Amino acid sequence: MIFPRSLILFGAASVLLGQTPPPSSPPQPAPPPMPQVHLSVENPPAVKVPEVPPDRVVISAGDVKITAAQFNAFVETLPAQYRTMAHGNGRKQLADNIAKTLTLAQEAQKRKLDQTPEFKSQEMFQNLNLLANALATQAGKDLQVTEADVRQYYEAHKNEFETVHARHILIRFTGSQVPVRPGQKDLTDAEALAKAQEVRKKIQDGGDFAAIAKAESDDVGSGGNGGELPPFRHGQMVPSFETAAFAMKAGELSEPVKSQFGYHIILVVSHDAKPFEEVRADLETRMKPEQTQKAVNNLIAELQKANPPVLDPEFFPPA
Repeated sequence: MIFPRSLILFGAASVLLGQTPPPSSPPQPAPPPMPQVHLSVENPPAVKVPEVPPDRVVISAGDVKITAAQFNAFVETLPAQYRTMAHGNGRKQLADNIAKTLTLAQEAQKRKLDQTPEFKSQEMFQNLNLLANALATQAGKDLQVTEADVRQYYEAHKNEFETVHARHILIRFTGSQVPVRPGQKDLTDAEALAKAQEVRKKIQDGGDFAAIAKAESDDVGSGGNGGELPPFRHGQMVPSFETAAFAMKAGELSEPVKSQFGYHIILVVSHDAKPFEEVRADLETRMKPEQTQKAVNNLIAELQKANPPVLDPEFFPPA
């Protein structure tokens, strides 16, 4: 949103939760001979929450009472990563930290810290920030993404939905991260290229790709499975391998493709793209934040045109 919630929600949530948000995915391990396919990471399991009346007091600290409805409403205002934690194993921790915050806040009121000029200034900006975010949120809820918009987005990002299923045979050369197989020679670049071309000719002459992969491939992981690789998307293989594979048609055999691992002979089994209808719902979800931001920017421009803001040029000189 145009008014970052970092002024209120991010900062507050960091204090209340007492920890930084979890990363969207764990660090990837060092790649094996072929880069590892990125695996999806499931969200933490949700804690089963007993159903209680919305007006039931679930947190009490001094004179302040928080009902179930108020707690749930607060959770829904949090950024997605904190909301996931609040619905999962971090729920009790969040409640504990809210109670601590309430305790400190009431003591601050007793000491009249809410009457200081510094506090009143900060309170004013935070209230304005909340109001701005409320309007931005409403703009997002009211936004209607048209089918034409979704189709245009699909065409612009079509490569993200392409997958290739392929087999490969790897012939390593000196300096490769792939170890030399027992009993095999450590080939120079030129020797590895010559062997790769020889292997390719055997396949062209009718040799069985799977059998040759088992016998010749230095990628022993896929080689033992006939050169079979899991289906992969853009960005999941080393660049030279990806470029070659995505440019090929099903059933096509590549020339030797060089990477830091060696020379690859690639056989594309299938080259597919998810159709629009299959990914439409996902696209709409992905588009919503960007479309909402555009709507908010347009609204700001419209409002400021009608009532232009004024900045003191002496206090805010040009950068």
